[in-house]
Amino acid sequence: MIYKALLSTLLVSCSLTAYAQIQEPANAALKEISNFRQYSETFASAGQPTAEQFNTVRDAGFERVIYLAFTNNPNAVPNADQLVKSLGMDYVHIPVDWTRPTTQDFYTFADAMRRDTDRKTLLHCQVNARATAFSFLYRVIYEDVPVALAKADMNSVWQPNETWRDFIFTVLAENDVSPECEGCDWTPSTAGN
Repeated sequence: MIYKALLSTLLVSCSLTAYAQIQEPANAALKEISNFRQYSETFASAGQPTAEQFNTVRDAGFERVIYLAFTNNPNAVPNADQLVKSLGMDYVHIPVDWTRPTTQDFYTFADAMRRDTDRKTLLHCQVNARATAFSFLYRVIYEDVPVALAKADMNSVWQPNETWRDFIFTVLAENDVSPECEGCDWTPSTAGN
């Protein structure tokens, strides 16, 4: 009986790993972008690309860039909207306040993603914290990725602080999804508060 339970746990663990693990980007130059994470053929998140790296994003086949921070951030690329558009990609800007993310911010992002689900999209912010939190929520709610797996992908960049953990819990509750999963530690990080 113990062996069956152990084998079952091992099989579930292996199938979760195979289900949706962060993928190695086809274009090696994408790895140079801060905290770049490729979730599927059509969805990735990252920290702030440089102006030159937006060329790499385009060359990798991305068709849409969604930016989740304020344009006055010291690391923001000036006129990124114009640059991205000049490269032939769509640009969506959703300014998310680091200290006060809202459910409306998330649903605005989700609406943009769901309007054109096959469009290859790079979601980014400054360091890929906001973006991995939004990616976690989107993948769990709309793509049925298991919470444990999406959380592990998010945690490869950061462990959300109390503000962001509570925000994640609120959005999950609104969508009848429990944040609880085997091995999930939601203890807030104190870094970056």
